[in-house]
Amino acid sequence: MESVSSLLVGTMVTAFGVVGLFLVAHAADSEMLLFGVSLAIFAVAFNFNLIRRHYNSVDKAHASERKATHV
Repeated sequence: MESVSSLLVGTMVTAFGVVGLFLVAHAADSEMLLFGVSLAIFAVAFNFNLIRRHYNSVDKAHASERKATHV
């Protein structure tokens, strides 16, 4: 169930990142430009962290499986 929630949260954060890019594209002042860039960078970093956590949990499962079968 954790993978489904991670997928939903990752999709939502990706949508926020796209909104941030739209803010950058239509920014009238530097504050909105900075906010949009920050939002997009946060979305990319957050999704890379979700990917890293997924593969770390897969590696942990494989390591415990190898440990259990190696006697």
